[in-house]
Amino acid sequence: MSTPDSPLCTVTDGSIILSLHIQPRASKNEVCGILDNALKIRLTSPPVDGAANKRCREFLAELFDVPRSEVKIISGETSRHKRVRISGKDPVELRRVLEGLIRQHR
Repeated sequence: MSTPDSPLCTVTDGSIILSLHIQPRASKNEVCGILDNALKIRLTSPPVDGAANKRCREFLAELFDVPRSEVKIISGETSRHKRVRISGKDPVELRRVLEGLIRQHR
């Protein structure tokens, strides 16, 4: 059962679900704050042949220190607006990492 904490992040049993706004073809991969209740992420990859989706999963795996296989795009494969499930760690710890990222980019 999900517990909605905010439109940005939902904590579930064993994972968190994030709302993302992706900006492809950026100069570097970075989290740059919150936009419309979504974590805004800039990625260097173009939105061609799934390259940006692959880089998105890799980048999130690095940020949250989980295996890439634990990061799944659950909606928005062809959109800048995505919902992503991150598992592989305690959801409380994942949420703590997210809160740290948000604090750094306010």
